[in-house]
Amino acid sequence: MNRASSFRDWIQLTKPGILRLNLIAAFGGYWLASKWMVDWSLLLWTLLGTVLTMASSCVFNNIWDYKLDRKMQRTKERPLATGRLKVRGVLVYGLVLGLAGEVVLFLKVNALCAWLGLLGMFVYIVIYTMWLKRTSTWSTSVGGVSGAMPPVIGYCASSNEIDAGALLLFAFLFLWQPPHFWSLAIRRVEEYRAAGYPLLPVRKGINRTKLQMIPYVALLLPTVILLNVYHYSGVVFLVVSLLAGIVWMWHTWLGKTAVNTDRWAKTNFLISVNYLMLVFIMMIVDAAGRPF
Repeated sequence: MNRASSFRDWIQLTKPGILRLNLIAAFGGYWLASKWMVDWSLLLWTLLGTVLTMASSCVFNNIWDYKLDRKMQRTKERPLATGRLKVRGVLVYGLVLGLAGEVVLFLKVNALCAWLGLLGMFVYIVIYTMWLKRTSTWSTSVGGVSGAMPPVIGYCASSNEIDAGALLLFAFLFLWQPPHFWSLAIRRVEEYRAAGYPLLPVRKGINRTKLQMIPYVALLLPTVILLNVYHYSGVVFLVVSLLAGIVWMWHTWLGKTAVNTDRWAKTNFLISVNYLMLVFIMMIVDAAGRPF
């Protein structure tokens, strides 16, 4: 059915929920590197360039997936899936967003951040969306490379180099993404199966997926410890992040024996979202060099 499009449809193509979480991560990365010595103009340009490149990647993801989106309850009302928007116009939209984001990063931030933005776009669009998402259970893990770029871009906007802090931020977001996404995939496993996506719970089963989530969550704990050990953040950040991580780890572990898998997966997904927000908020509040 071809329905009239709206401004909201164009916004929906950029996946605002993903953008919000990643903007918080980019902001936290910048703050961590700046140690409270904030260049507000640079920070705003960094966030703008980052959000435009991420939005472009999401738009291209919509273009490539719109036929399969029609097979899933969660995605069948997306603008391209319903025909409210046409592929040609959306393609131009995605190109404009990506070009604008890269121009901002190159001209107003620094070349390192611009190249990181391009790397994130390439991994998300080509490696993840066009290749692995349709062929391999590794799509979620490898696709995590692109999702880990926003905090690194934020960090490198201030530092203009890739050092231990940038690598730890990358590791944190890279490890966070698979258990977060698999919590959703477990609940929607039959939809993904019908659409033909070879996700881990589709190919290997829900129990195997639950087990594979555990090491990812567990490895988040030494990551936040190292952020404190290397003096990027304070003791408050360490304590709160560790306690929150232990809660998530405990709940993920309970998944092995959960009677109601759907309820467990829903709760685990919500924990993962709130965990990410809490860690980055504490990272901002308790970054090294804070004036209090």
